[in-house]
Amino acid sequence: MKKALIVQGGWAGHEPVLVSEIFQRTLSECGFEVEISDTLDVFLDIEKLKSLHLIIPVWTMGKLTKEQVRPVSDAVASGVGIAGCHGGMCDAFRENVEWQFMTGGQWVSHPGSDGVEYVVNIKKTSGPIVEGISDFNVKSEQYYVHVDPAIEVLATTRFPVVNWYHSSNGLVDVPVVWTKRWGHGRVFYNSLGHHADVFDIPEALEIMKRGFLWAAEGKDIAVKLGLDVDVFKNEAKMF
Repeated sequence: MKKALIVQGGWAGHEPVLVSEIFQRTLSECGFEVEISDTLDVFLDIEKLKSLHLIIPVWTMGKLTKEQVRPVSDAVASGVGIAGCHGGMCDAFRENVEWQFMTGGQWVSHPGSDGVEYVVNIKKTSGPIVEGISDFNVKSEQYYVHVDPAIEVLATTRFPVVNWYHSSNGLVDVPVVWTKRWGHGRVFYNSLGHHADVFDIPEALEIMKRGFLWAAEGKDIAVKLGLDVDVFKNEAKMF
């Protein structure tokens, strides 16, 4: 049975408990054994992390130490997937650049705050995560994120909807959903999820479910092919 670890906490405004419950139910229906932890110290156990198929952070505006982030980074590099949404993954730890490098982006603004009506535009890709899903409307926070140029963008949203200083740059399409690689591991992110009820939108929940499955699949591939994380090792200072 595939194993997933959900790590919940941080700023309560993002409803981490409710979001975690939705993700736990979704993964359980897909045959996963799911553990929920409310402490970042669970990240200290590298052997536990490497035994997983999937790590799901649901933790906003916290502080992650070097001792906590390195086992996660190493586990994902070995093939364990990591997948998350909104501030629970890409505004989880603002001071930790290794986390941001691994996850592929960082929130910087949500012009207009909550209740902004905008469109999520699905991009054509060769992968299965957004296949058959059409553009859809959302009323929530519209996340403006700074991203790694290495990500594969699966969906975008157009700014500005709300006029502010950024509007002088004209129209720009900012990523909403993306994937990337970290060593042998797969990384998935969806910027939707300010409140748990955004996953009442069928497209939003379906994208998350497919993202979970895609990210978790990398572990089985790494094991089957005997992929060695040591090919990525480097003793030079990275951070």
